Order: sequence, then structure tokens, then C-alpha cells
Amino acid sequence: MGSYADRDVIHGVALKRWPRVRARVSRDGLSTLVFLLPLLGIFGLFSWFPIIRAFVMSLQETNLVSTPTFVGAENFARVLADPLFGIAVRNTAYFALLALVIGFPIPLVLAVIMSETRRGKGLLSALAYLPVVVPPVVSVLLWRFSFDASPTGVFNTILGWIGLGPLPWLQNSASAMPSIVMEATWAAAGGTVIIYLAALLSVPPELYDAAEVDGASIWQKIRNVTLPHLRGVLFVTLILQLIATAQVFTEPFLFTGGGPANATTTVLLLIYHYAFQNSLGGEYGMAAALSVMLAGFLGVFTAGYFWLTRSWSTSS
Repeated sequence: MGSYADRDVIHGVALKRWPRVRARVSRDGLSTLVFLLPLLGIFGLFSWFPIIRAFVMSLQETNLVSTPTFVGAENFARVLADPLFGIAVRNTAYFALLALVIGFPIPLVLAVIMSETRRGKGLLSALAYLPVVVPPVVSVLLWRFSFDASPTGVFNTILGWIGLGPLPWLQNSASAMPSIVMEATWAAAGGTVIIYLAALLSVPPELYDAAEVDGASIWQKIRNVTLPHLRGVLFVTLILQLIATAQVFTEPFLFTGGGPANATTTVLLLIYHYAFQNSLGGEYGMAAALSVMLAGFLGVFTAGYFWLTRSWSTSS
């Protein structure tokens, strides 16, 4: 332990250096702020300003041409009173459930199988990712051709080989949404497969070797080694998929336009109908109100999801 005199000397040197340190920090902070301002301005202009603008529009009655009229929460009340609102929410939830049951495990299974493949792993990865490269409109048009309800349709022809069909894939209320989920899963699974393959590289090979020495089966290695190490990635991809399915628009719009009998009308498709339902100007206030409601729900849902899974996603 030093003497009091030594402490005084050290304290005096620190006081002499403090103004120079503070000046340097101030200069560095100012330089950082100067470089950040353009980025923050661009981010605010293209990200936050539309959100604020949508919230303002949700409180107005406007056709984007004439002077808007302030109506308060009336647009929200009109949306909640619309019979199509409940149908759209139910259809969106149904789509999310089907996508979770069908579309969530498929990329994981493919990634595990591909990781165990000794040869041609690069080719398999390219083939898995290929549907992601196909433009969504082209993908939907190809699948619409395959979903042709006639006996000569691609899928109905395949079913005819085993004595089944033909099925009215997109023309039937019961089969329209599952058909759309099939295409959406095919189109989006490749990106998730690549994420899982990258995550699998972080699993230490020694763990698989130890499990194999202990006589573990493939399923036991997946359950006790693979899945625990992928837990954090699985939780992130799950919430991203749920957010994406809540905003599904392209597939219902191009496949069925919301039919048959509103069986595939989703929340985003309803927003589109509000805004562009006629050439004279749609209900932009109602469209903005429903957009704000959707954004608020997804924000609360995401925050609650991460709060509930904060320990599960990090524990091993």
C-alpha cells in the first residue's frame, strides 16, 4: 500500500491529464456523430417516417388527393366492425399454423440430412437454395400451372398414377390454404436450410464421436447433441417465420385473390383491398389503421416471445 504522498501525486497527474482525455473523447464523439447523422437521417426517412405517416393516416379519412379529415379512432372501429376482419385474422392464423407444422421442421430435417452427407454437399446446398432465387411471381405462376384442377394438371396427373384425384387444389375452400402453404414452404425453405447448415458447423465433432462410442442412434445424436446446440438458432428462425407468415400477401393475392369464398383472405390482403378496392380512391385510413394494428400486435408478440424464451434460447 502506497503512502498518502504517493496518492496525492497520482491524483494530481490524473487531474492534469483529465482535460486532455475529455477533449479527445469529445472530439471522437463529435466525429462519430458527424458520420452517423447521414445514416440516421436516411434510416429515419425510409423507416421511421413511413411508420409515423401511417399512424397519422390511421387517424384521418383521406384518399391521398383531397384534404384529409381527422376522425380519431373511427377507422379502427370500422376495421373491427368489418366482418372480413375476423375472417382475415382467422385465415392468417391458419396459414401460420400450417406453415409452422409443415414448413418449420422440413428445413431442419433437410439440413441434418445434408450435414451427414459425405459427397456432393455443395451441390445439395445449391439445389436447396435454388427456389429462393426464383422470383416470387414466377414461382407462383409455375405452381398455379401445377395446381391445375383438370385431370391433366401436373399434380393431378401424378395422383392419377396411383388412382387418386383429380383434386380442385385452389378452387376448394378446404384445400386452397394448404396448397398455398406447400408453395410457400418450397419457396422459403432453402434460406433456412443454409442457416441451419451454418449453425451445424459450430457443433463440435467430438460430441458426435463420443455419442457414437456410447452406441447412440442417429435420433439420439440429433436429440442430445444437434438440437441443444441449435436451440438459439431455432428460436430466432421460429419468430422470423411467425412474423413472415403474419404478413403473407404475395401467394394469396396471385393464387386466388382471397378466394374461394374469402378462404384465403389474409390481413395484408385485406389491407390491400381497403387501399385499392376501387379506382376512385380507397379507404386509406382504414388500411393504415389495420397496418398499425398489425404492427402493434407483432411488436407486442415479439417482445413477449423473447421475454418468455430468454432463458430457453441460451441454456444448453
